[in-house]
Amino acid sequence: MTDISRPVSAETAAIPKPPRHPSRAILLLGVGLLALMAVSLFVGRYPAPYFMSPELLRTDDMAWRLVWGLRFPRLIAAALVGMTLAAAGMVFQTIFANPLIEPGFLGVSPGAAFGVAFCIVFLGNQAFLVQGFAAFFAVSGLVFSYALAIRMRFGGWILRLVLAGIAVSALFSSGLGILKYLADPLSQLPEITFWLLGGLWNITWDRLLPILPVVLGSLSVMLLMRWRLNALGLDDTTAFSLGFAPARERVVLLFAAVFATAAVVSVAGMIGWVGLIVPHMARRCFGADCCRAMPAAMLMGGVLAVGCDDVARCAMAGEMPLGILTSLVGAAGFMILMTSGALQRIK
Repeated sequence: MTDISRPVSAETAAIPKPPRHPSRAILLLGVGLLALMAVSLFVGRYPAPYFMSPELLRTDDMAWRLVWGLRFPRLIAAALVGMTLAAAGMVFQTIFANPLIEPGFLGVSPGAAFGVAFCIVFLGNQAFLVQGFAAFFAVSGLVFSYALAIRMRFGGWILRLVLAGIAVSALFSSGLGILKYLADPLSQLPEITFWLLGGLWNITWDRLLPILPVVLGSLSVMLLMRWRLNALGLDDTTAFSLGFAPARERVVLLFAAVFATAAVVSVAGMIGWVGLIVPHMARRCFGADCCRAMPAAMLMGGVLAVGCDDVARCAMAGEMPLGILTSLVGAAGFMILMTSGALQRIK
């Protein structure tokens, strides 16, 4: 009997098949990230632009303190920022069945921005206060969105949560605009503006260590529950019939994504497009199965953030904001995916 196959569209043909050995490919991504971080330790503008000889660490005390006290925690922070935003983007896009959602959804990023601006305007630009207020208001954005969605009487749960997130984000954005208007234009307004651009120039061990438990714990939850994301992207009836508790498990994953995002945003500022574009890249290369796409997205996000941070440190005499570079690379990659027909619809 002759098999009758369905014609393959140009968009489907443009999407490459997943690798034959995905575990090996993910392992290579991990090795590549570690290798990039090792090389990045010696990338910078001291003692000469672009690269430092490893032998200098034996003779130059300044070089050793620079590498250990500044570059090493900064590289760890950059990798965690990329991994967190990519993993959170994968969770949000899958649960909400929307390929255009990013980790700052549900008022997280606008809430963090409002918290930082409030602290700078009224309490001063002290590191622990800025970090604490950013994290507090980022989590508050999720809490407000969740509480508002419960009180709504329109549509299903996911639609209510989306609408609540839009409303809460608008409120925080309006509050941020008011605070920028009240800020001192000579001192406070530039500080708010530079934080909104995103960057890791102020990362030290003192700023990195407090967020490590939250970030690593949240990433572990998302990684361990990645195989459940495939079912949680379905409707509640189908997920329940497969033995899942969709409402409870979605809440656990959403809170893990939001807490991790709030922690990294509190120290890095607004880093755009990583959480939007990297999950699409992972699904394009490894397929839609979150068991493979989630770890791949985390590693790809780490590579992207570390690479962009290297460019930010070395391209010019004055450091470029990291958020500008990630937005540039992310927007270019998004246009390529759109025009190649590889932006997969999440169902």
